[in-house]
Amino acid sequence: MDDILSRLAKGLASGLIEIVDLTHTLDADFPVMILPPEFGQCARFRIEEVSCYDERGPAWKWNNFSCGEHTGTHFDAPSHWVSGKDLPYGSVDTVPLGNLVAPACVIDCSAEAEQNEDYLMDVDKIREFESAHGEIQRGSWVLMRTDWSQKKGSEYINLREDGAHSPGPNADAVRFLVDERDIIGLGTETVGTDAGQAFHANPPYPAHFYLHGAGKCGLQCLSGLDRLPAKGSIIFAAPLKIRNGTGSPLRVLALMNGSGNIPCGS
Repeated sequence: MDDILSRLAKGLASGLIEIVDLTHTLDADFPVMILPPEFGQCARFRIEEVSCYDERGPAWKWNNFSCGEHTGTHFDAPSHWVSGKDLPYGSVDTVPLGNLVAPACVIDCSAEAEQNEDYLMDVDKIREFESAHGEIQRGSWVLMRTDWSQKKGSEYINLREDGAHSPGPNADAVRFLVDERDIIGLGTETVGTDAGQAFHANPPYPAHFYLHGAGKCGLQCLSGLDRLPAKGSIIFAAPLKIRNGTGSPLRVLALMNGSGNIPCGS
């Protein structure tokens, strides 16, 4: 074990293992999901200066900040959805640690999402991925790459009179990943694990319903999935340890094979 950790440290120091940041910068301009007005709304990120090397604190600078649990790049715990509300280990402070560090499979749906903003990843797309890269291992994160993270502002939410329009998985795909592949969770580049029009699905928002009902987790608003291999990366996704929290902003990092002699995190 000591040798494994030593080789990991040497790989990180030499750049043979590259660290890739999959996280958007959290600021007041980052868009959040907008629900119909009769529902409660997710709070945007807000920061307030407490002191800045001045009369309020001559030798230090710090800030207060506030935001919703599901603001920015964020983690969904099983208790986020009604289907997972009664599960043990369902909040961010009780999610098993082994679920926070795990291998990732990146399914590239970017071409389909570019052609169709409402694209739904189906089981055929997952089987196509497995034909090329091997079966998705039990205990993996599955990350749906759409390059949606490259959109900015209102284009990112893409809200119109009939609701939001963005890609996601269909119900059969989520059931397959949960029941047949026993994944840890699903990650997306959009504001939710479901497609923008998923309220029309049966059940509504099937990614949330099936994932969280089975004790699985979600990652949303990821960035940089185009830098990851289809297989071979390790994801670190540790939310804040909020008592009974349903989710949390977090910084998601991936470890992958690098070329060597590069600064860590470049």
